[in-house]
Amino acid sequence: MRLHFILAGMLALSVPQAARAETAGSQKQDPQPVRETAEPQAAKPAGAGKAGLPATTPAETQSPANSAAQEAKPELPATPAPVAGPTASGVGEPKPATSEVPAGQPNQPAAKAAKSPETTTPAAPASSSLPQLPQPVPQPGSAAAAKKGDRPIANPLPQPATTAEPATAINPARFGNRPPDAAYGAYQRGLYKTAYNLALERANNGDAAAQTLVAEILARGLGMPANAGEAAKWYQRAAERGVAEAQFQYALILLDGRQVKKDEKKAQVLLQAAAEAGNALAQFNLAQLLVQRDSGDAGLARAVPYYEKAAEAGLADAQYAMAQVYANGAGGKKQDDKEARRFLVLAARQNYDTAQLDLGQWLIEGRGGPRDLKSGFSWMKRAADGGNVAAQNRLAKLYEGGIGVDPDLVTAAAWFIVARRAGLSDPEMDDFMQGLDDEQTKQALQKANRLR
Repeated sequence: MRLHFILAGMLALSVPQAARAETAGSQKQDPQPVRETAEPQAAKPAGAGKAGLPATTPAETQSPANSAAQEAKPELPATPAPVAGPTASGVGEPKPATSEVPAGQPNQPAAKAAKSPETTTPAAPASSSLPQLPQPVPQPGSAAAAKKGDRPIANPLPQPATTAEPATAINPARFGNRPPDAAYGAYQRGLYKTAYNLALERANNGDAAAQTLVAEILARGLGMPANAGEAAKWYQRAAERGVAEAQFQYALILLDGRQVKKDEKKAQVLLQAAAEAGNALAQFNLAQLLVQRDSGDAGLARAVPYYEKAAEAGLADAQYAMAQVYANGAGGKKQDDKEARRFLVLAARQNYDTAQLDLGQWLIEGRGGPRDLKSGFSWMKRAADGGNVAAQNRLAKLYEGGIGVDPDLVTAAAWFIVARRAGLSDPEMDDFMQGLDDEQTKQALQKANRLR
């Protein structure tokens, strides 16, 4: 369902004085609510997760025009990507994503789809005595850069991601905890018009599960033209009968204010009800709403329990939010880099690119656990392969310095060219490019064209 809700004003967590040399900045954009959908998807949706807010420094900036182009890349459905066996850091190198969610674990408003996996081949390890990257000096970034930009862990909480799960994977509980029936079975098989016709009669007779199913079909235009206004009416009826999914969807409609009169107070009540019923998307969105309404530590303290529940349910956006909470010791939680790193791993495994970037840097620096240059390089490359511009620039520096990989000046230049084409600027890397001879520059350009 494409019901877009714009929530403005994210919490800006206090920024520690870490030492990094580069960041990417961009125009601020309001967060969009993340919805759960039932469509199959072949490509990674834009923005999820996507969902991190980059910091900017004088060394590395991203022009507003190119920032918008960068955000257009598909991105905050994410299929979790398991990590290989433990390494010295206990994290392991990334493997191709699968449909598994780590057992026992769990874009501001609702998170919907995780990002599609990228497969990378870890490079050979380098000596631990090799020079480390300069640590970033974080500054507040813009909300637009949150999804794809470069920023330290201390920056504001992630933007909402969009998720889309295949129709065959939809849980009947979304439609009122009833066992599958003829209408739902037709829906599962992609016979949407049949499902609509079967469900409509029961919906008119007050069946809440059928009302939710009818709303879903109308909202997403499955088998018939989309009708957001009619979908809103059915979501409202099902929400009044206590269906958590309908409460969540109708809350987003109330916050959006296009199909019905905007009512944030009623929306929060419905989000609260859906969150208490165990809807992870409602839990995350409610937390984001609480932070937006009170950007102080008190607001975050009220939001953290909902972030935590959503993270335990496996929502990558919430896992990344908890990583930031523990990294900064905010919202009533004591600073705990080990716990923050654990949540980074969970989100990174689900192809959450900003978590992959941060995890790569933490492994290289040895923050929150053992230092592991090879694994750090692998996670950074995975984020870069996924289109994260900041990760592409960081990866260039890893190749330049031979950190976690054999030194390769041509490949370093190629990745910087890719990042620069996306609008990122880094004077340090500009100087590096000036030191290449004509043949190296030519090879770098050719390789950059193949990378993107």
